[in-house]
Amino acid sequence: MKYNELERRLRKAGCYDTGTTRAGHPLWYSPKTGKYFTMSHHGSQEVKPGTLKSILRDAGLE
Repeated sequence: MKYNELERRLRKAGCYDTGTTRAGHPLWYSPKTGKYFTMSHHGSQEVKPGTLKSILRDAGLE
């Protein structure tokens, strides 16, 4: 999955970019889990499997 696809999936699930950054990466919030998590803005690059799993878990999609 590419970062662009992941961002679309997160937005569809109700997650949103908070407008702040942590260590240079955008900080997102998931209302489903109440957690903040970092994403990346690498566009068309593939998301590494471990990173993808962590983001999906924090977003409440896995």
